[in-house]
Amino acid sequence: MSIREAFQFYQKGQLAQAAELCQRILRENPQDFSVLHLMGLIALQNGEPARAAGLINQSLLINATDALAWSNYSAALIAHLRFEEALGAADRAIALKPDFAGAHNNRANALRSLEKLDEALASYDRAIELKPDLAEAHDNRGGVLSGLGRLNEALQSHERALALWANPKFHNNRAILLERMDRPEEALASWDAARALAPDVAAYHHGRAGALRVLKRCGEALAGYDAALRLDPTFADAHSNRGVVLNDLARHDEALAAFDTAILLKPTIAATHNHRGASLDIMGRHAEAAEAYARAIALKPDFADAHMNLGMAALQLGEVARGWQEYEWRWKVGGLKLQPERFTQPKWTGAEPLEGKTILLHNEQGLGDALHFVRYAKLVAALGGRVVLEVQKPLVSLLTGTEGVHAVVARGDTLPAFDFHSPLLSLPLAFGTTLDTIPADIPYLKGDPALVAEWRARLGEKTKPRIGLTWSGNAVQKNDGNRSMTLATLMAHLPPDFDYVSLQKDVRDEDRQTLAARSDIRPLGETFRDFSDTAAVCELMDAVVTVCTSTAHLSAGMGKPTFIALCFNPCWRWMLERTDSPWYPSARLYRQAAPKDWTRALKQLGADLGSSL
Repeated sequence: MSIREAFQFYQKGQLAQAAELCQRILRENPQDFSVLHLMGLIALQNGEPARAAGLINQSLLINATDALAWSNYSAALIAHLRFEEALGAADRAIALKPDFAGAHNNRANALRSLEKLDEALASYDRAIELKPDLAEAHDNRGGVLSGLGRLNEALQSHERALALWANPKFHNNRAILLERMDRPEEALASWDAARALAPDVAAYHHGRAGALRVLKRCGEALAGYDAALRLDPTFADAHSNRGVVLNDLARHDEALAAFDTAILLKPTIAATHNHRGASLDIMGRHAEAAEAYARAIALKPDFADAHMNLGMAALQLGEVARGWQEYEWRWKVGGLKLQPERFTQPKWTGAEPLEGKTILLHNEQGLGDALHFVRYAKLVAALGGRVVLEVQKPLVSLLTGTEGVHAVVARGDTLPAFDFHSPLLSLPLAFGTTLDTIPADIPYLKGDPALVAEWRARLGEKTKPRIGLTWSGNAVQKNDGNRSMTLATLMAHLPPDFDYVSLQKDVRDEDRQTLAARSDIRPLGETFRDFSDTAAVCELMDAVVTVCTSTAHLSAGMGKPTFIALCFNPCWRWMLERTDSPWYPSARLYRQAAPKDWTRALKQLGADLGSSL
């Protein structure tokens, strides 16, 4: 019975045997420095950092000159989240043995935990200088470089660590970095390697499932989260992310149950409350969704995603004052890739005088948003501002000459000098817009008279009511699978004996066949050069039937009778249950009664269209 035998058990991973032998030695010699030190290491391996720190501290009371013990004490204190003390312990180890690479590594770990990343990097570099094959230091260095935003250098450090030691933790850390670098295929390969080396670690299944979800392999992702939960049923993050994938798979009831389980296990994860809110939103339970977002914000006050989601939920509920305020958080939501920092001029909030000033109004989102909110240009100009409007190129011709707009510039072109700027979707907040003060002076959009005459000649004499049609939006838009439909679906519910005109610029393959087979639909949209042509043809229509896409805003902004088919959970601007819109007096709204089911909405739309013309 000796400390050497106990240490051999420890090295083989036979921790119970090593601990039993240590206890037997301590019964004979309670002040054995080496045994107390080893028992601390065993406790650390067993995931008992508080006990580990206590045992190693006892050993140091017996022998305070052992650099290894001080270094291990630092590691135990880091695991116990006592970072300042851990830094002091590492410094004691280094004072006793300046060339001790492991102590420099632990010192760096403590500094990293204290968010002193530059100092941590210097300590990792020193550890590597002393011991170039210290794989852990290379891996940890990669983590610090990642935190400093030096991602390519970080990847090199992780790969150097793996070249020295194929440790599953190193594969995991490399995968996390690759995911951050938007390289999900490579991240997946790293998580596969980690899982192969340690198949019983739930975190590796969890990480792998995340990469699969990014790759839109949702069925496999769900299986990955299930595998993680079989290994660790209390893994709250896995339950939460499983819920996200279930939402992607349109299994919203199951998703909500997964979020509820995650919250039961760990109620303080703000992201889970936010995800739960998104699920409730999709299910049409917007008031409950708003409550979930508010709980997320209570847990994490600077949670931009939750603030923005709360803003959209409030707008949908008609709580517009709260909605505009919360929606301003969109600038801090990374996934939207907005660019608030591209202007050095101050943002106009509605309080700053504009008399004699030039203000740039710029569209930060889709074409429909520009058509919806350009109405505010007239209000800005009425305050004395000289308005320059920046929009996407397809809108420049249409919006040139809009009331209140001095000049229109295509996004990406050189901008004139200006004093203030405002995103178009921030103008409702700047003007304190309420439901009663929505500027709905229609029309504010119009077709170019010359183009209208050109298209009138091409269409020929009108013998029956003309109806413009748009049935799908941008295919890459996140909600397009819900808001768009096929042409065949739409036409099955529209009355005969009208002169139908396709305004659809981008026609999908399945719709092209339908379009070719229908002699009662004129396929004009694909010949449009830009929105000026769309507007000119809209001027010649008696009504427009459309889904929630830019054509809806164009037609309704022109004051045309516009019949808008909305999915079960439409954009916030259409609010809830209403068949009208305070934004567009000439619009009628037709809502799905259930997700993916257009039948009732289109049947009513067709009946109203037939009776109104």
